[in-house]
Amino acid sequence: MTDVAAGASTVPDDALQLLQGGDHDPRRRGFTLQAAELALTGAVDPYFTALANIAYSTDPITNDTNVELEEAYAQTSSLPWGLQVRAGQYLTEFGVMNPTHPHAWDWLDQPVVNSRFFGPDGMRAPGARLAWLAPLPWYSQLMLGVQDNRGEAMSSFEANPEFFEERPVGNRPYAGGSITALGDLVYSARWENSWELDRATTLKLGASAAFGPNATGPSARTEIYGVDWKLKWKPGTGERGWPFVTWQTGLMARRYAADAYFDDSDPNNIIDLQADTLDDWGFYSQILYGFDTGWAAGFRAEYASGSGESIGGRENDPWRDDRLRLSPLLVWDLSEFSRLRLQMNYDHADHLEQKDAFSLYLGLEVLFGAHPAHSY
Repeated sequence: MTDVAAGASTVPDDALQLLQGGDHDPRRRGFTLQAAELALTGAVDPYFTALANIAYSTDPITNDTNVELEEAYAQTSSLPWGLQVRAGQYLTEFGVMNPTHPHAWDWLDQPVVNSRFFGPDGMRAPGARLAWLAPLPWYSQLMLGVQDNRGEAMSSFEANPEFFEERPVGNRPYAGGSITALGDLVYSARWENSWELDRATTLKLGASAAFGPNATGPSARTEIYGVDWKLKWKPGTGERGWPFVTWQTGLMARRYAADAYFDDSDPNNIIDLQADTLDDWGFYSQILYGFDTGWAAGFRAEYASGSGESIGGRENDPWRDDRLRLSPLLVWDLSEFSRLRLQMNYDHADHLEQKDAFSLYLGLEVLFGAHPAHSY
């Protein structure tokens, strides 16, 4: 799979790096290789299946090639009582967007609130999770996970010094530590349910949570909560899946309790910060209408805000300021293996000098070889 985009914007590239917070977003004027992904999956034996996703992309400034192991895990396939265990490196099952790979996004970029809470590549880390499929008349699954708290993909938690220097939460200094107890890990939970409202309409509801230490001190903690829904209408009389309508929404809130911090190593720059709680929240809502075979049009609205001051002021913090984004989209699926997407973004952001920005992107996606089915 390969995703490439060409774009233009009313703001320069350095401002786009802050507006487009995802590493697989189009983040520059001109051309961007968003991702070239290699997916490997299959049955190991009667007891396990395995999956690995390796993504290649280019740095928007230097055009250097970046390689990342998005996921590599084993998953049980024959446990009794509706149980399933996953172990390895995996995207945390939080909301709809975080565990979804970029090539399966409807829009070309990830929502603003996801970039803020989960970083440029989504929340993921080595760990394990247990899932239980409840014996109910409808689909109902509960998932409980535990993962490492470090790395740039754990941006709301321990992160690491290099990443925190680039994207500090609240512009606070890094004061993280090492894992010394079970409480130093990140714990997550998700409960999702799905119902067939009629033969053409399906509704999926989910609730998610994640808890763990953050990078501002030994007693600092982060809590993230979210709810989401996805409504899909697809009559059985259509051609190649058209017509259809999907409406997807995610709402999230983060409570970031930062420790006090004192550093007098430089007498000319003594840092004395009080403990503080930074609350952030945001949502996105998108609707996509497949109006003719191969064609779809959509619209996404997003907003993100918060309370508790960043150092230097929240209005000057590109990762916590008030943000509004409106994104119309036109999609042309040429076949099952290729599609073109034309997307416009209108951004209103407090940290921008002119406050407003308009960007236009044309994206091409091609898929070659076998690929596992995407989850609903």
